[in-house]
Amino acid sequence: MPNKKNLMFWSLEILIVATLIWVCMKINFVFQPVAAFFSTLFIPVIISGFLYYMLLPLVKLLMKVKIGKFKINRTGAVAIVFIAVFAIIAMSIAFLLPKIIVQVENLITKSPTYVSQLEKNFQHFLKYDSRSSWLKDIDLQSYLNRFEGSGSEMIAKFMKSLTNSLGSIISAITNITVTVLTVPFMLFYMLKDGYKLMPSILKFVPRKRTAQVEAMLQDMSNTLSKYISGQAIECIFVGICTAIGYGLAGVPYALLTGIFAGATNIIPYIGPYIGLVPALILSLTDSFNTAVMAIIVCIIVQQIDGNLIYPNVIGKSVDIHPLTIILLLLVAGKIAGLLGIILCIPFYAIIKVIVKHVKEVIILENESSDEAKIEK
Repeated sequence: MPNKKNLMFWSLEILIVATLIWVCMKINFVFQPVAAFFSTLFIPVIISGFLYYMLLPLVKLLMKVKIGKFKINRTGAVAIVFIAVFAIIAMSIAFLLPKIIVQVENLITKSPTYVSQLEKNFQHFLKYDSRSSWLKDIDLQSYLNRFEGSGSEMIAKFMKSLTNSLGSIISAITNITVTVLTVPFMLFYMLKDGYKLMPSILKFVPRKRTAQVEAMLQDMSNTLSKYISGQAIECIFVGICTAIGYGLAGVPYALLTGIFAGATNIIPYIGPYIGLVPALILSLTDSFNTAVMAIIVCIIVQQIDGNLIYPNVIGKSVDIHPLTIILLLLVAGKIAGLLGIILCIPFYAIIKVIVKHVKEVIILENESSDEAKIEK
């Protein structure tokens, strides 16, 4: 009888949930403004949260500094961090942005030449390798001829699509401008008053669970802070070292390809190989030896990062098996694209922390109940 009651209860629950979903689909106009509101705030909040956890260790470090009897308070520490960040951004814009713009312009202008040079180098490689048999059954020349004919057309179509989507470009620029203007204000108040969030949440938690929830929230915050700040250090290290290495190796547009390698390094495991692709393609327009040197630079930087930087800045804060990470990247990429790939690892780390603390609570409750039974 109890089984029948449970079955009826869960059947009723599922029916209610299905009915609610159906009703929500039919009255979409009610929820559309709410969805638009949250989608507008989503990107600024995500960026602000990322920067918050990246800069929070610096704020805490400055709050520990004492100059004689003077101690820096939280507002002062936040102000110092903001000044330092804006100074770094201003210096980057002054020194790096003009070079980046020049390299991008040259790359766009000379792209047909690079396509032609890439084809010539491949043809030379095919003639050089004509004595070997491993390419004998592959008609690479037809693919090269097709690529030669479509290379310029692809560039022309890309430029035409940019012209036709002028409205979308203006809308994107507007959204970026709004994000750039709102993020600093959100970040400032997050750093200044972020510590007040936990007590506010704990007010709604029963007293007997306060210590457990507080420990869980603190663990989540520490995990996110260590992972995000560590990822930022990793990306900056990889970007700088890769750009220097590419420059020494003679890779064209070393600054651009180095910045791209640093940005893609935020994607675990597959990011470094994605970052290598543009450098490899541009190197092949120069010579095969340059492409080999680009691969060697990538391997050396990744070895230093994997054996020295990652263990020290992130350590075991995100202890996830490599196979689990690959599966997470595949699923998150399918569901939410690039944003899902970037956010899936910290999101999984948060869930892992929650599950760990819930498991500990369940174990403690079982042990206490067993002790109570023994006493009786």
